[in-house]
Amino acid sequence: MSERCDVVIVGGGIAGAGAGYALARDGKSVVLLERESQPGYHTTGRSAALFAETYGNAPIRALTVASRDFLMNPPAGFTDVPILTPRGALHIGSEQQAPHLDEAFADMHRLVPSVRRLTAAEALALMPVMRPEAASGGALFEPDAMDIEVHALHRGLLRGMTAAGGRMVTDAEVKGVGRAGSDWQVETTQGSFSAPVVINAAGAWADAIAWMAGVPPIGLKPKRRTAVTFDPPAGTDIHRWPMVIDADEEWYFKPDAGRILLSPCDETDSDPCDAQPDEMDIAIAIDRLETATTLQVRRLAAKWAGLRSFVSDRTVVAGFDAAAPGFFWLAAQGGYGIQTSAAMSRVAGALASGRTLPQDILDLGVTEQDLSPTRLR
Repeated sequence: MSERCDVVIVGGGIAGAGAGYALARDGKSVVLLERESQPGYHTTGRSAALFAETYGNAPIRALTVASRDFLMNPPAGFTDVPILTPRGALHIGSEQQAPHLDEAFADMHRLVPSVRRLTAAEALALMPVMRPEAASGGALFEPDAMDIEVHALHRGLLRGMTAAGGRMVTDAEVKGVGRAGSDWQVETTQGSFSAPVVINAAGAWADAIAWMAGVPPIGLKPKRRTAVTFDPPAGTDIHRWPMVIDADEEWYFKPDAGRILLSPCDETDSDPCDAQPDEMDIAIAIDRLETATTLQVRRLAAKWAGLRSFVSDRTVVAGFDAAAPGFFWLAAQGGYGIQTSAAMSRVAGALASGRTLPQDILDLGVTEQDLSPTRLR
């Protein structure tokens, strides 16, 4: 016997949680299916998220701007801790990278007027561990970039969904998806669930879920991103350090719970899997850091990897599939899923209910076609 509801959501990461939050609060009966024992195990739980209104292409930046108010001032009871906290972001480069910084500044400053172009001396004063040659082209400083408390955000969305009557089922690996009359029926290891709308928020597995349903894939490309943490130099207060990003995005580092988090910004093609860090990527990250700064990595405190899934234009996919009534894509968040999560929750809630995009998002220049899976076919 199949359990019936208004909407079945496949995937309990930030995308599925946001959709469940919006739809349940809109009065829909929602069942969210998560294959792991805990939601957010894969990409969401491995994100070193930064809220940066300059990051991503035009639709992504607009969705980030549209997420700010909710993330800064979530509803009462949503979380006990702030979701956004001050950090700042320093995009830094050598003399050879200076033209790239100039070009990026022109683009960023139009969107975010608080972004400043710094001289080499100003960049070194802000981040004295940089080697002078690595900062000889100066930097861009984005003072309003903020850390995102990913766990609190994700849990707040799930709590809000269940408080509004939604239900999450864990250890529910999907075994089959097919039509049953006017409904979609999803067979899992925890039973069968049916609804007129199924939301495919399965992250790196979204194309695999589509194949099960007989729906053409969207060309999703999961890419592995590696990160490590290590202890800062003894006696060094790193609390107020900004995130530091190479002008060509070949590395970044930032404070993280008293340690330094480092990534080589790798984007290695991967099959959907429980991603694990590659030792070569770790070695590359450490070499790039020690070449550009006076920091030294004596011992790793932790290492991990996650999958960031993109489509060809690197914009999120949200909308019904024209070839499969009731099959809703919510995928390809790439590296932007956390910072755009509040807006994308409202986008998914509106479009999956048959409404248009929220007016404030339309006003920022985002259209349904920008997000629709039809643009990829």
